[in-house]
Amino acid sequence: MLAPIAWRTPPRHYGPWELVTSLLTEALVARGVEVTLFATRDSITAGTLDGVVPGGYAENPELDAKVWEYAHLAHLFEQAGSFDLIHNQADFPAHAFSRLVDTPMVTTIHGFSSPRILPMYKPFEDRVHYVAISAADRHPALRYAATIHHGIRLDEFPFEPDGSEDLLFFGRMHPDKGAAEAIQVARATGRRLNLYGIVQDQGYFDREVAPFLDERIAYHGPVGGAERLRALGSAQVMLHLINFDEPFGLSVIEAMACGTPVIAIDRGSMRELIAHGETGLLVDSVGAAITALGQVEGIDRAACRARVAACFSVDAMADRYIDLYRRILGQS
Repeated sequence: MLAPIAWRTPPRHYGPWELVTSLLTEALVARGVEVTLFATRDSITAGTLDGVVPGGYAENPELDAKVWEYAHLAHLFEQAGSFDLIHNQADFPAHAFSRLVDTPMVTTIHGFSSPRILPMYKPFEDRVHYVAISAADRHPALRYAATIHHGIRLDEFPFEPDGSEDLLFFGRMHPDKGAAEAIQVARATGRRLNLYGIVQDQGYFDREVAPFLDERIAYHGPVGGAERLRALGSAQVMLHLINFDEPFGLSVIEAMACGTPVIAIDRGSMRELIAHGETGLLVDSVGAAITALGQVEGIDRAACRARVAACFSVDAMADRYIDLYRRILGQS
């Protein structure tokens, strides 16, 4: 299992790719699959940890991301013959090594960010088995082996049956994720808004978020552990007013697992995650989101959790990947 190395696996706070890699690795190990996790050396796993990278380059500015990424890849591919299959969770650089080894390879595409990356995918589709994380994120020019939604461990997300009157934003401080739009909703309605997440675009944060912080609109930074779970479950609704085609949206299913419905712009994978009117509301604008707030009280918080249990469990994710692995190994 090849993990990204921006953050530790699992991440301490932010790191969605690393989180999914960890969830799948641990679920496979629990099923008796022998997994070697190639990740940062401070990573944690019940499988076998192997790696050369001392820590996540996003956590340590002294680490050169490009240098350590290629050291990371070389360390795995020099041992490729020792494994039945390589599962790449670390984007397209690994494809450069794929034809140099005989071991079958799977790449989970954690969001097809731009057509510009297609030259590192299309030429390798006969060698690498691609997995989309949502139907919405499939690129029409690319051949896929499967679509497998992410899953979470439901028992790690305590159900909050009541919530509060507060609004929630949970995501990167970046124009894509819609923190500014969440603030517009809060200001228009006089509601309290709690914002959580890393600052990925400092200029955006300084222009669109910081000037509006006050006693009602609070930014809490990135959070993990119990504080993260409390944040996800204590709101009346999470606002996911995105400005891009979201490839998946882990925070959406995490919030629903805690009982918190989601109001989201209907882009990307949102209609795959949210059952409109049952676990949240899909809208097309900030104005529509403001109107939708009046409908949130009618949503059953238990239904939000039930949808996650039925569709987005880590067990379902692991079972689908095992089915894919068996199919690939059977072919080879």
